[in-house]
Amino acid sequence: MKAYALLGGPRQLWPKNIKEILTAAQKNGDLIIGVDRGSFLLEELNIIPDLAIGDFDSLKPSELAKIEVTVKDIRYSNPIKDLTDSELMIQTAFKDYHVADLTLLGATGGRIDHFLVNLFMILNPDIRKFADQITLIDCQNKIKFFGAGEYKVQKEEGYPYFGVASLEEVKNLNILGSRYLLEKFSSLYPRIFSSNEFLPNTHSFDLKLDSGLVAVIFSKDIDRFYNI
Repeated sequence: MKAYALLGGPRQLWPKNIKEILTAAQKNGDLIIGVDRGSFLLEELNIIPDLAIGDFDSLKPSELAKIEVTVKDIRYSNPIKDLTDSELMIQTAFKDYHVADLTLLGATGGRIDHFLVNLFMILNPDIRKFADQITLIDCQNKIKFFGAGEYKVQKEEGYPYFGVASLEEVKNLNILGSRYLLEKFSSLYPRIFSSNEFLPNTHSFDLKLDSGLVAVIFSKDIDRFYNI
């Protein structure tokens, strides 16, 4: 079973087809999750989440009351806690619901500290074990994570560019079979290699690293933002 989670990020940064994505997922029997205010935002899209999780401090009492009526599984977190609502959601999705993979929507934009929390939480040892099963998507980007190993990274339709960001110390990072090559790169701190492209008539590039964790960011340009 797949899972899709909506967080509280700005609407203008959601994928343009977010409702179609979530409606199709619901019809397929995939797990739909609302994280804090994301639970109410799903209701506004006329999609009732299967699971709502958070301290819900961003909701009005009337909004929380509506969720409590419609959502079957609600997990209340303490506002004063070590893990974020996003981290608690990821653990619940994989450990309690045993999902195969998880797509996060509404995880970028708005407050920079919120976005960085959602990006770097992947380094939390309790979350990292699921890193290769987690994807972040917004209106311009799709982010996937890769640990030590050798991969043939497939091109994502609609995204002409990609970047590779090391999130921690990496050893012998290689980006091969793309417009710009990187060979045997090591660094003690995060580095980002952006604006790379797939070669003509190819649908993948080779990614290799001996140690560390990287994010592959598929991206596209957009002329303007839009309203949902």
